[in-house]
Amino acid sequence: MDQVFMKQRPILPLVVSMALPMTLSMLVSSLYNIVDSYFVARISEDAMTALSLVYPVQNLVTSITVGFAIGINAVIAFLLGAGKQEQASCAASLGMWLNLLHGVLLTAGCLLAMPGFLSLFTDSEAILSLGLRYSGIVFWFCVPIAAGMAFEKTFQAVGKMAVSMICMLIGCAANIILDPLLIFGIGPFPALGIEGAAIATGLGQCLTLAAYLVFYAAGVLPLRIRLRGLTSVGFLARRMYLVGVPATLSLALASLLITALNGILSAFSQTYVLILGAYYKLQSFLYLTANGVVQGIRPLMGYNYGAGEYGRVRRIFRTSLLLIAAVMLLGTLLCLAAPAALIALFTDNAETIRLGAGALRIISLGFVVSSLSVTASGALEGLGKGVESLCISLCRYTVLILPLAWVFSRFWGADGVWHAFWVTEVLTAVLSWFIYRRATAFSR
Repeated sequence: MDQVFMKQRPILPLVVSMALPMTLSMLVSSLYNIVDSYFVARISEDAMTALSLVYPVQNLVTSITVGFAIGINAVIAFLLGAGKQEQASCAASLGMWLNLLHGVLLTAGCLLAMPGFLSLFTDSEAILSLGLRYSGIVFWFCVPIAAGMAFEKTFQAVGKMAVSMICMLIGCAANIILDPLLIFGIGPFPALGIEGAAIATGLGQCLTLAAYLVFYAAGVLPLRIRLRGLTSVGFLARRMYLVGVPATLSLALASLLITALNGILSAFSQTYVLILGAYYKLQSFLYLTANGVVQGIRPLMGYNYGAGEYGRVRRIFRTSLLLIAAVMLLGTLLCLAAPAALIALFTDNAETIRLGAGALRIISLGFVVSSLSVTASGALEGLGKGVESLCISLCRYTVLILPLAWVFSRFWGADGVWHAFWVTEVLTAVLSWFIYRRATAFSR
């Protein structure tokens, strides 16, 4: 094992070297999200609205598979830091098989639930049909998503960030290329419309998994995935779920938030549902980039915590906070400078663009201050403190924002919902600081 560099290299170069590959990967992933929605919006505004309604369930699938994989990551990194290499290999194996099971259950659950779920938010037969046609394909790929996520977090746990970057880039690039070919029928490809978008997404995920399998077969991963001979199964499963369940809930709360806000906004107009969907595609460019930094520091936090290097834990946190704040500042400036151009990526309707530009200007006021919550939540996951991380996410996605959005919308209509975003970020940042300080008292 050659992970000793995690506690020996200078902090800033170490954090940058671990975070940069994942940040680049997240940038491309967020670009895929935007490009995918851009091409779907070219089909019709109804198609974009349908995609916005399906998005919370897609995010739920990602939340469950990624959330548990974060548990895999935290356990492996901690065990490696403590010098328990054989147990780390067992954790990698057990985590893969459990996440595959999660993928099977998600496939069945999502396919069965979508007709009822979509009918809660629209009476339009056209939107309902488009949503079912898209979801009826895209959720068949839950198993390769689960396997890919397990591999991603395992490679990251041993410091192989470049492998994760390459595999994610392959899948996202393929998705971006296939989208217009399959949606509009360019060259020899059939014009499949919204089904083409779903197929492109699934094929991209399969290619990401295939790339991980190639690296694994080449022996790049210093851990072996096996079915037999596993030890401490109960102990390892408990440790993974203790981190993975809160991480899953933290990520899944975004789906709950979007679903609840869709319900509030649809009372005013379906246009606001489209705007919310467009915002979440755009903000993925910002928050997924910040998440690249978080993914880079999770194994660093876990490894140094396991090794008893508490001073390095503190310095890693401060360094990553500054990096994420810089990303958020750039996003704020962009949203304030060109909000109309950003919304115009998803619609040609002048009134929708005007309303969406106003929403972006308001929501972006909370971007910079949210960097504290994002960093603290990710750092706590890396330390294996999933419950504390979940508390921060609960504040951001339910406990504060949903009551505020409902109350503000009674006074200021849809604009009240947008104001609830930045008010929530300010309040959550304050709470995050106290939660993080209390949870990391060991390091002082």
